[in-house]
Amino acid sequence: MNRIKAVLIGLVATLALAACASMTGVAIAPFTKANDGVLAGNNNMTLYTYSKDVAGSGKSVCNGMCATNWPPLLVDGNAVVSGGYSIITRDDGKKQLAFNGMPLYFYVKDTKPGDKIGDGRSEGAWQIIKM
Repeated sequence: MNRIKAVLIGLVATLALAACASMTGVAIAPFTKANDGVLAGNNNMTLYTYSKDVAGSGKSVCNGMCATNWPPLLVDGNAVVSGGYSIITRDDGKKQLAFNGMPLYFYVKDTKPGDKIGDGRSEGAWQIIKM
């Protein structure tokens, strides 16, 4: 019973922090996975960059079907970021997180944390980010 209570308290605390972050416009930034140094989202899923995007342009060229297969890491429009992270505006008006000027994406075929199935896809156009 105490273990269940502790898990529930932890879950409530996590949800409260996430709610506060979204209300204040603070992005919960991606983090480096400790086991292999690959940048991942706060859901532990691997993040990628696309070589056809131009660093620092503030644009993503992955739209439509591309974005269906490579979902962008979207953030709240009022998010505040730092440390190499920036926010770009996509063609559809949504806000996407970028790292060192490159928009960040997930890969739809990565099904569990640690998967890197997208690395090197499309003749090397999709790359993981090693930290």
